[in-house]
Amino acid sequence: MLRSLWISKTGMDAQQMNLDVITNNLANSSTTAFKRVQPMFQDLLYTTLRAAGSSSNAQNLLPTGLQIGAGSAVTSTERIMIQGSMLQTGNQLDVAINGNGFFQIQLADGTLAYTRQGQFSLSSTGQIVTQAGNTVAGAGVIPSTATGITISSAGLVQYSTQGSSTLTQAGQFTMANFANPAGLVAIGGNNFIPSPASGTAQNQIAGTNGMGTTQQYYVEQSNVNVAEELVNLIAAQRAYEINTRAVTASDQILQRVSNLGQ
Repeated sequence: MLRSLWISKTGMDAQQMNLDVITNNLANSSTTAFKRVQPMFQDLLYTTLRAAGSSSNAQNLLPTGLQIGAGSAVTSTERIMIQGSMLQTGNQLDVAINGNGFFQIQLADGTLAYTRQGQFSLSSTGQIVTQAGNTVAGAGVIPSTATGITISSAGLVQYSTQGSSTLTQAGQFTMANFANPAGLVAIGGNNFIPSPASGTAQNQIAGTNGMGTTQQYYVEQSNVNVAEELVNLIAAQRAYEINTRAVTASDQILQRVSNLGQ
């Protein structure tokens, strides 16, 4: 079989995965705090037919060799953790992180996860929870008698009550950061869990030691640039089409070789 058929196949596989990543980015362009994903490509192993520097005769060495590549592949997907733009909502339980860091939440099975999606609500017991009902660590409990909630830039959660001008502290968001946030594992729902690549969570108070600040009444928007993704989509489609043409050309060569034997 011609090498070009296999090489074209690897190219189509790689561009298909590239299309999958791009379409997922576009599908989440309106998802709060979503971070776009970028596929990483690399070339595959080479077959060396003639080594560079080998002897061409008794006196001379070849300045270049002869190698044939085996195609390309997507080796990883990197999450781009650039800050998304801020959108003011007016909701007192909407909180955006301006800078580095994540909110720490507790999943239903007790696992700790991390998110930047700060569209929170109150549970029936007064706990601050995510839209999926997961408890936000450190936020405390807001009593049913509270008339307003104030969240400072340091993540301090306070509430007011009827007839009192004094704010009462309920808690303070547990903020976390990682040595390599791009190494976090996405588990859906805008949640992440640590991996050996991300390192362990480093808990800090918002606004200290490089941690971002919390901004009440705002949410962080997706950092997906739709125009850029559409350009990438067109480029991936064209690359896929070119690989299919290489398959067609290889097939035509095989047909001609087969016809010569008849």
